[in-house]
Amino acid sequence: MARKKVRPRLIAELARRVRALREQRERPRDSQRYSLDYETLTRPHSGRRLPVRAWADVRRESRLLQLLGRLPFFGLGRLVTRKSWLWRHDEPCYWRLTRVRPDYTAQNLDHGKAWGILTFKVISPGKTEGEAREIEQTMYHDWRLVPRHEEEAFTAFKPVPEDTLRSVPYPPLLRAMILAERQKNGDTSTEEPMLNLGRIRIDPWDYPVKLEAKRKTRGTPV
Repeated sequence: MARKKVRPRLIAELARRVRALREQRERPRDSQRYSLDYETLTRPHSGRRLPVRAWADVRRESRLLQLLGRLPFFGLGRLVTRKSWLWRHDEPCYWRLTRVRPDYTAQNLDHGKAWGILTFKVISPGKTEGEAREIEQTMYHDWRLVPRHEEEAFTAFKPVPEDTLRSVPYPPLLRAMILAERQKNGDTSTEEPMLNLGRIRIDPWDYPVKLEAKRKTRGTPV
């Protein structure tokens, strides 16, 4: 009976899967990548030292998994926020936890990944994302757990009514320049030039960007 020939494409695909599996096994875990020497404030895996502005938070605050490791079921359904959000924004910004996957190789289960639904009310009051996604920067030392009895008061927010004034007259010098430009272009309109004060909503610089968008901008890692 003739032996069935194996296509080269199948062999190449099998080799690619073996390489990917080997890379996944050799990839350092979160407990190795983000471990920290609290005396020198240096990460042993990369040898990098934390920036000076993070030293105070490292000694006083906790990482996300450090907070969740003390709770039943790792705090599923609870609200977590960040100290930086509390300082910068009056509107409540928080994550509602939907899934937690701790790194069981960590000594105190204080490393891992978490997923949740983001509510970031700086962009538009009451904006809550429709689906859960992975929470970024879980290794940062500025996470806060919202107490259960304060969740209702924390999430309650009444937006301030926006000012109805949308346009104002230009300053005299700019008004004269606009009228002169009209006359130069042959525009005979007598409409008074007005400065529009409408606000343009943009994502704030600290808005958590989705991981998919970051991967597209950075490209495929080598």
